[in-house]
Amino acid sequence: MTPDRHPIDRRAFLRHAGSLALGGVAAAGCTPESTPTRQAAPAVHTRPAVFWRLASSFPRGLDVLFGAAEELAQRLADLTDGRFRVRPYPAGELVPGLQVLDAVQQGAVEIGHTGGYYYIGKEPALAFDTGLPFGLTARQHEAWLYHLGGLEALRPLFADFDVVNFPGGNTGAQMGGWFREPIASVGDLRGLRMRIPGLGGKVMSALGVNVQVLAAGDIYPALERGAIDATEFVGPYDDERLGFYRVARYYYYPGWWEPGPNLAFYVHRRAWEKLPADYQRAFETAVRAVAANVLAKYDARNGAALRRLRQQGVVLRRFPDDLMEAARQAATELFEQEAARNPTYRRLYEPWKRARAQLMGWFDVAEQAYAAFAFPRLGENA
Repeated sequence: MTPDRHPIDRRAFLRHAGSLALGGVAAAGCTPESTPTRQAAPAVHTRPAVFWRLASSFPRGLDVLFGAAEELAQRLADLTDGRFRVRPYPAGELVPGLQVLDAVQQGAVEIGHTGGYYYIGKEPALAFDTGLPFGLTARQHEAWLYHLGGLEALRPLFADFDVVNFPGGNTGAQMGGWFREPIASVGDLRGLRMRIPGLGGKVMSALGVNVQVLAAGDIYPALERGAIDATEFVGPYDDERLGFYRVARYYYYPGWWEPGPNLAFYVHRRAWEKLPADYQRAFETAVRAVAANVLAKYDARNGAALRRLRQQGVVLRRFPDDLMEAARQAATELFEQEAARNPTYRRLYEPWKRARAQLMGWFDVAEQAYAAFAFPRLGENA
Protein backbone atom coordinates (compact mmCIF):
# COMPACT_ATOMS: atom_id res chain seq x y z
CA MET A 1 0.00 0.00 0.00
CA THR A 2 1.62 3.22 -1.12
CA PRO A 3 0.09 6.69 -1.30
CA ASP A 4 -0.39 8.71 -4.44
CA ARG A 5 2.40 11.18 -5.18
CA HIS A 6 1.77 14.50 -6.89
CA PRO A 7 3.84 17.72 -7.17
CA ILE A 8 3.09 20.13 -4.38
CA ASP A 9 0.60 22.87 -5.29
CA ARG A 10 2.68 25.69 -3.88
CA ARG A 11 0.22 28.44 -4.77
CA ALA A 12 -2.60 26.65 -2.94
CA PHE A 13 -0.30 25.96 -0.02
CA LEU A 14 0.81 29.60 0.28
CA ARG A 15 -2.72 30.83 -0.21
CA HIS A 16 -3.83 28.94 2.92
CA ALA A 17 -0.65 29.32 4.97
CA GLY A 18 -1.08 32.96 5.87
CA SER A 19 -4.56 32.60 7.26
CA LEU A 20 -4.30 29.22 8.96
CA ALA A 21 -1.78 29.43 11.76
CA LEU A 22 -0.44 26.34 13.45
CA GLY A 23 -2.93 25.03 15.97
CA GLY A 24 -4.83 28.30 15.77
CA VAL A 25 -7.23 28.70 18.66
CA ALA A 26 -9.48 31.77 18.40
CA ALA A 27 -11.30 32.53 21.62
CA ALA A 28 -14.87 33.39 20.76
CA GLY A 29 -17.30 35.22 23.00
CA CYS A 30 -20.78 36.66 22.87
CA THR A 31 -21.82 40.22 23.42
CA PRO A 32 -23.53 40.58 26.78
CA GLU A 33 -27.09 41.79 26.65
CA SER A 34 -28.11 44.89 28.58
CA THR A 35 -30.08 44.37 31.77
CA PRO A 36 -33.09 46.52 32.68
CA THR A 37 -30.77 48.55 34.92
CA ARG A 38 -28.41 48.93 31.94
CA GLN A 39 -25.62 47.22 33.85
CA ALA A 40 -23.51 44.89 31.65
CA ALA A 41 -23.97 41.20 32.45
CA PRO A 42 -20.88 39.05 32.90
CA ALA A 43 -19.39 37.92 29.59
CA VAL A 44 -20.38 34.38 28.59
CA HIS A 45 -17.50 32.62 26.84
CA THR A 46 -18.20 29.94 24.25
CA ARG A 47 -15.91 27.08 23.37
CA PRO A 48 -12.90 28.25 21.35
CA ALA A 49 -12.89 27.86 17.58
CA VAL A 50 -10.11 25.67 16.20
CA PHE A 51 -9.29 25.07 12.54
CA TRP A 52 -6.73 22.49 11.41
CA ARG A 53 -5.54 21.38 8.00
CA LEU A 54 -5.03 17.68 7.46
CA ALA A 55 -2.63 16.38 4.79
CA SER A 56 -3.34 12.81 3.70
CA SER A 57 -1.06 10.33 1.97
CA PHE A 58 -4.03 8.99 0.00
CA PRO A 59 -5.94 10.16 -3.08
CA ARG A 60 -9.59 11.06 -2.82
CA GLY A 61 -10.56 8.15 -5.07
CA LEU A 62 -9.63 5.59 -2.38
CA ASP A 63 -12.79 6.28 -0.45
CA VAL A 64 -12.12 4.12 2.60
CA LEU A 65 -8.59 5.40 3.17
CA PHE A 66 -9.19 9.07 2.43
CA GLY A 67 -12.68 8.71 3.83
CA ALA A 68 -11.17 8.05 7.27
CA ALA A 69 -9.84 11.61 7.31
CA GLU A 70 -13.20 12.97 6.20
CA GLU A 71 -14.99 10.96 8.88
CA LEU A 72 -12.60 12.23 11.56
CA ALA A 73 -13.37 15.81 10.53
CA GLN A 74 -17.11 15.19 10.70
CA ARG A 75 -16.95 13.48 14.10
CA LEU A 76 -14.87 16.28 15.59
CA ALA A 77 -17.32 18.88 14.34
CA ASP A 78 -20.25 16.89 15.77
CA LEU A 79 -18.59 16.45 19.16
CA THR A 80 -17.74 20.14 19.53
CA ASP A 81 -20.82 21.80 18.03
CA GLY A 82 -18.78 22.75 15.00
CA ARG A 83 -16.09 24.56 16.99
CA PHE A 84 -13.25 22.12 16.20
CA ARG A 85 -12.99 21.88 12.43
CA VAL A 86 -10.53 19.91 10.32
CA ARG A 87 -10.21 20.20 6.54
CA PRO A 88 -8.70 17.10 4.90
CA TYR A 89 -6.58 17.46 1.76
CA PRO A 90 -5.77 14.43 -0.44
CA ALA A 91 -2.23 13.56 -1.48
CA GLY A 92 -0.59 16.29 -3.49
CA GLU A 93 -2.91 19.20 -2.73
CA LEU A 94 -0.84 20.58 0.14
CA VAL A 95 2.15 18.25 0.20
CA PRO A 96 3.13 15.10 -1.71
CA GLY A 97 1.77 11.90 -0.21
CA LEU A 98 5.16 10.65 0.92
CA GLN A 99 6.01 13.90 2.72
CA VAL A 100 3.11 14.02 5.17
CA LEU A 101 5.23 13.23 8.23
CA ASP A 102 7.68 15.95 7.21
CA ALA A 103 4.87 18.49 6.88
CA VAL A 104 3.53 17.72 10.35
CA GLN A 105 6.99 17.68 11.89
CA GLN A 106 7.75 21.12 10.43
CA GLY A 107 4.41 22.55 11.54
CA ALA A 108 3.30 23.21 7.95
CA VAL A 109 0.05 21.38 8.78
CA GLU A 110 -1.44 20.51 12.12
CA ILE A 111 -2.32 16.90 11.34
CA GLY A 112 -1.33 14.19 8.88
CA HIS A 113 -2.98 10.94 7.82
CA THR A 114 -0.41 8.39 6.69
CA GLY A 115 1.50 5.23 7.58
CA GLY A 116 4.71 5.10 9.59
CA TYR A 117 6.37 2.56 7.33
CA TYR A 118 6.52 5.08 4.48
CA TYR A 119 9.27 6.83 6.46
CA ILE A 120 11.60 3.99 7.40
CA GLY A 121 14.35 5.85 5.58
CA LYS A 122 14.28 8.34 8.44
CA GLU A 123 14.14 5.67 11.15
CA PRO A 124 13.42 1.96 10.54
CA ALA A 125 11.60 1.71 13.89
CA LEU A 126 8.75 3.80 12.45
CA ALA A 127 7.61 0.59 10.76
CA PHE A 128 6.32 -0.70 14.10
CA ASP A 129 3.54 1.88 14.03
CA THR A 130 2.16 0.33 10.83
CA GLY A 131 3.28 -3.27 10.95
CA LEU A 132 6.05 -5.66 9.96
CA PRO A 133 6.22 -8.65 7.60
CA PHE A 134 4.94 -11.74 9.42
CA GLY A 135 3.78 -9.40 12.14
CA LEU A 136 0.49 -8.80 13.87
CA THR A 137 -3.02 -9.09 12.48
CA ALA A 138 -5.42 -6.18 12.87
CA ARG A 139 -6.82 -7.37 16.20
CA GLN A 140 -3.39 -8.35 17.49
CA HIS A 141 -1.94 -4.99 16.51
CA GLU A 142 -4.67 -3.17 18.41
CA ALA A 143 -4.10 -5.38 21.45
CA TRP A 144 -0.38 -4.58 21.31
CA LEU A 145 -0.96 -0.85 20.89
CA TYR A 146 -3.53 -0.37 23.64
CA HIS A 147 -2.92 -3.13 26.16
CA LEU A 148 0.60 -4.56 25.70
CA GLY A 149 2.65 -1.37 25.76
CA GLY A 150 2.87 -0.60 22.05
CA LEU A 151 1.52 2.95 22.12
CA GLU A 152 3.61 3.84 25.16
CA ALA A 153 6.73 2.57 23.38
CA LEU A 154 5.93 4.46 20.16
CA ARG A 155 5.16 7.83 21.73
CA PRO A 156 8.81 8.68 22.61
CA LEU A 157 9.87 7.71 19.08
CA PHE A 158 7.36 10.10 17.52
CA ALA A 159 8.21 12.80 20.07
CA ASP A 160 11.60 12.95 18.38
CA PHE A 161 9.71 14.14 15.29
CA ASP A 162 7.62 16.66 17.29
CA VAL A 163 4.57 14.47 16.65
CA VAL A 164 1.86 12.86 18.79
CA ASN A 165 0.69 9.67 17.05
CA PHE A 166 -2.80 8.16 17.12
CA PRO A 167 -3.79 4.81 15.54
CA GLY A 168 -6.18 5.61 12.71
CA GLY A 169 -7.49 2.41 11.15
CA ASN A 170 -6.41 -0.98 9.86
CA THR A 171 -7.04 -2.59 6.48
CA GLY A 172 -6.88 -6.14 7.83
CA ALA A 173 -4.71 -8.77 6.15
CA GLN A 174 -3.84 -7.59 2.67
CA MET A 175 -3.58 -9.58 -0.53
CA GLY A 176 -0.25 -10.68 -1.97
CA GLY A 177 -0.81 -8.84 -5.20
CA TRP A 178 -1.17 -9.17 -8.95
CA PHE A 179 1.18 -11.18 -11.17
CA ARG A 180 1.24 -11.43 -14.94
CA GLU A 181 2.59 -14.99 -14.75
CA PRO A 182 2.02 -17.73 -12.13
CA ILE A 183 4.46 -18.22 -9.25
CA ALA A 184 5.11 -21.93 -8.62
CA SER A 185 8.02 -21.59 -6.18
CA VAL A 186 10.30 -19.07 -4.55
CA GLY A 187 12.70 -19.46 -7.46
CA ASP A 188 10.16 -17.82 -9.78
CA LEU A 189 10.67 -14.54 -7.95
CA ARG A 190 14.25 -14.10 -9.16
CA GLY A 191 14.47 -11.23 -11.60
CA LEU A 192 10.76 -10.37 -11.24
CA ARG A 193 10.05 -6.65 -11.43
CA MET A 194 7.55 -5.91 -8.67
CA ARG A 195 6.15 -2.76 -7.19
CA ILE A 196 6.22 -3.24 -3.41
CA PRO A 197 7.23 -0.67 -0.75
CA GLY A 198 8.60 -0.76 2.79
CA LEU A 199 10.08 -3.68 4.67
CA GLY A 200 8.13 -6.08 2.48
CA GLY A 201 10.10 -4.71 -0.43
CA LYS A 202 13.36 -5.32 1.42
CA VAL A 203 12.38 -8.93 2.04
CA MET A 204 11.37 -9.42 -1.59
CA SER A 205 14.66 -7.90 -2.66
CA ALA A 206 16.47 -10.49 -0.54
CA LEU A 207 14.55 -13.16 -2.47
CA GLY A 208 15.79 -11.85 -5.81
CA VAL A 209 12.98 -9.47 -6.78
CA ASN A 210 13.77 -6.24 -8.61
CA VAL A 211 11.79 -3.99 -6.28
CA GLN A 212 10.19 -0.77 -7.48
CA VAL A 213 8.11 1.82 -5.66
CA LEU A 214 5.39 3.56 -7.66
CA ALA A 215 2.60 5.94 -6.73
CA ALA A 216 -0.94 4.60 -6.97
CA GLY A 217 -1.70 6.41 -10.22
CA ASP A 218 1.46 5.08 -11.88
CA ILE A 219 0.94 1.39 -11.14
CA TYR A 220 -1.66 0.47 -13.76
CA PRO A 221 0.16 1.97 -16.77
CA ALA A 222 3.45 0.40 -15.65
CA LEU A 223 1.78 -3.00 -15.37
CA GLU A 224 -0.05 -2.56 -18.66
CA ARG A 225 3.03 -1.72 -20.72
CA GLY A 226 5.16 -4.40 -19.04
CA ALA A 227 7.47 -2.08 -17.12
CA ILE A 228 6.68 -4.20 -14.06
CA ASP A 229 5.63 -7.85 -13.82
CA ALA A 230 3.70 -7.66 -10.56
CA THR A 231 2.28 -5.27 -8.00
CA GLU A 232 0.57 -5.21 -4.64
CA PHE A 233 -1.68 -2.58 -3.14
CA VAL A 234 -4.30 -3.36 -0.47
CA GLY A 235 -7.04 -5.87 -1.21
CA PRO A 236 -10.00 -6.64 -3.47
CA TYR A 237 -12.01 -3.47 -2.85
CA ASP A 238 -9.23 -0.98 -3.57
CA ASP A 239 -7.51 -3.19 -6.16
CA GLU A 240 -10.71 -3.49 -8.18
CA ARG A 241 -11.08 0.29 -8.20
CA LEU A 242 -7.53 0.62 -9.53
CA GLY A 243 -8.26 -1.87 -12.33
CA PHE A 244 -5.29 -4.21 -11.91
CA TYR A 245 -7.36 -7.24 -12.96
CA ARG A 246 -7.47 -5.90 -16.51
CA VAL A 247 -3.72 -6.37 -17.04
CA ALA A 248 -2.69 -9.09 -14.57
CA ARG A 249 -4.58 -12.36 -14.25
CA TYR A 250 -3.08 -14.04 -11.18
CA TYR A 251 -4.12 -12.71 -7.77
CA TYR A 252 -2.00 -14.11 -4.92
CA TYR A 253 -2.54 -14.25 -1.18
CA PRO A 254 -1.74 -13.67 1.64
CA GLY A 255 0.10 -10.36 1.88
CA TRP A 256 2.52 -11.66 4.49
CA TRP A 257 4.31 -8.30 4.53
CA GLU A 258 1.11 -6.55 5.68
CA PRO A 259 -0.98 -8.94 7.78
CA GLY A 260 -2.63 -6.08 9.67
CA PRO A 261 -1.25 -2.65 8.72
CA ASN A 262 -2.27 0.23 10.94
CA LEU A 263 -2.60 3.71 9.47
CA ALA A 264 -2.27 6.72 11.72
CA PHE A 265 -3.09 10.33 12.39
CA TYR A 266 -0.01 12.36 13.32
CA VAL A 267 -0.59 15.63 15.20
CA HIS A 268 2.03 18.32 15.59
CA ARG A 269 3.01 18.44 19.26
CA ARG A 270 2.45 22.19 19.75
CA ALA A 271 -0.94 22.04 18.04
CA TRP A 272 -1.94 19.21 20.36
CA GLU A 273 -0.74 21.03 23.47
CA LYS A 274 -2.74 24.13 22.51
CA LEU A 275 -5.99 22.18 22.39
CA PRO A 276 -8.32 22.54 25.37
CA ALA A 277 -8.55 19.34 27.38
CA ASP A 278 -12.12 18.62 26.28
CA TYR A 279 -11.09 18.96 22.62
CA GLN A 280 -8.26 16.50 23.23
CA ARG A 281 -10.77 14.06 24.67
CA ALA A 282 -13.07 14.63 21.70
CA PHE A 283 -10.19 13.93 19.33
CA GLU A 284 -9.27 10.69 21.11
CA THR A 285 -12.89 9.56 21.07
CA ALA A 286 -13.34 10.40 17.39
CA VAL A 287 -10.13 8.76 16.23
CA ARG A 288 -10.95 5.48 18.00
CA ALA A 289 -14.35 5.38 16.28
CA VAL A 290 -12.80 6.15 12.89
CA ALA A 291 -10.17 3.44 13.31
CA ALA A 292 -12.79 0.80 14.07
CA ASN A 293 -14.86 1.89 11.08
CA VAL A 294 -11.97 1.58 8.61
CA LEU A 295 -11.50 -2.12 9.36
CA ALA A 296 -15.25 -2.74 9.38
CA LYS A 297 -15.62 -1.14 5.95
CA TYR A 298 -12.86 -3.26 4.43
CA ASP A 299 -14.27 -6.42 6.00
CA ALA A 300 -17.72 -5.56 4.64
CA ARG A 301 -16.58 -4.70 1.11
CA ASN A 302 -13.69 -7.01 0.27
CA GLY A 303 -15.79 -10.17 -0.04
CA ALA A 304 -18.15 -8.77 -2.65
CA ALA A 305 -15.24 -7.21 -4.54
CA LEU A 306 -13.38 -10.53 -4.59
CA ARG A 307 -16.45 -12.24 -6.00
CA ARG A 308 -16.67 -9.65 -8.79
CA LEU A 309 -12.98 -10.06 -9.58
CA ARG A 310 -13.34 -13.81 -9.92
CA GLN A 311 -16.29 -13.30 -12.23
CA GLN A 312 -13.92 -11.26 -14.42
CA GLY A 313 -11.67 -14.32 -14.82
CA VAL A 314 -9.13 -13.52 -12.12
CA VAL A 315 -7.23 -16.62 -10.94
CA LEU A 316 -6.94 -16.70 -7.15
CA ARG A 317 -3.84 -18.49 -5.86
CA ARG A 318 -2.06 -18.98 -2.55
CA PHE A 319 1.66 -18.29 -2.33
CA PRO A 320 3.67 -21.55 -2.36
CA ASP A 321 4.84 -22.80 1.03
CA ASP A 322 8.52 -22.61 0.07
CA LEU A 323 8.10 -18.94 -0.82
CA MET A 324 6.35 -18.21 2.46
CA GLU A 325 9.04 -19.99 4.48
CA ALA A 326 11.89 -18.30 2.60
CA ALA A 327 10.23 -14.92 3.13
CA ARG A 328 9.75 -15.59 6.85
CA GLN A 329 13.40 -16.49 7.27
CA ALA A 330 14.54 -13.45 5.30
CA ALA A 331 12.28 -11.18 7.37
CA THR A 332 13.61 -12.60 10.64
CA GLU A 333 17.21 -12.04 9.52
CA LEU A 334 16.37 -8.47 8.53
CA PHE A 335 14.77 -7.75 11.91
CA GLU A 336 17.61 -9.27 13.92
CA GLN A 337 20.28 -7.43 11.95
CA GLU A 338 18.52 -4.10 12.41
CA ALA A 339 18.04 -4.74 16.14
CA ALA A 340 21.75 -5.53 16.53
CA ARG A 341 22.85 -2.23 15.02
CA ASN A 342 20.03 0.16 15.97
CA PRO A 343 19.21 0.73 19.68
CA THR A 344 15.99 2.61 18.86
CA TYR A 345 14.75 -0.28 16.76
CA ARG A 346 15.84 -2.82 19.37
CA ARG A 347 13.93 -0.97 22.12
CA LEU A 348 10.69 -1.60 20.22
CA TYR A 349 11.56 -4.92 18.61
CA GLU A 350 12.28 -7.00 21.72
CA PRO A 351 8.97 -6.33 23.55
CA TRP A 352 7.07 -6.45 20.23
CA LYS A 353 8.52 -9.89 19.52
CA ARG A 354 7.44 -11.13 22.95
CA ALA A 355 3.95 -9.72 22.43
CA ARG A 356 3.74 -11.37 19.00
CA ALA A 357 4.61 -14.77 20.50
CA GLN A 358 1.99 -14.36 23.22
CA LEU A 359 -0.74 -13.18 20.85
CA MET A 360 -0.08 -15.79 18.19
CA GLY A 361 0.09 -18.53 20.79
CA TRP A 362 -3.44 -17.67 21.85
CA PHE A 363 -4.81 -17.13 18.33
CA ASP A 364 -3.41 -20.51 17.32
CA VAL A 365 -5.85 -22.17 19.73
CA ALA A 366 -9.49 -21.08 19.51
CA GLU A 367 -9.29 -18.59 16.62
CA GLN A 368 -7.24 -20.81 14.33
CA ALA A 369 -9.24 -23.94 15.11
CA TYR A 370 -12.52 -22.22 14.35
CA ALA A 371 -11.24 -20.52 11.20
CA ALA A 372 -9.68 -23.71 9.81
CA PHE A 373 -12.94 -25.62 10.29
CA ALA A 374 -15.61 -23.03 9.52
CA PHE A 375 -14.23 -20.78 6.79
CA PRO A 376 -13.76 -23.48 4.11
CA ARG A 377 -17.15 -25.03 4.90
CA LEU A 378 -19.30 -21.96 5.33
CA GLY A 379 -17.74 -19.51 2.87
CA GLU A 380 -19.51 -18.77 -0.39
CA ASN A 381 -16.97 -20.84 -2.34
CA ALA A 382 -17.39 -23.89 -0.11
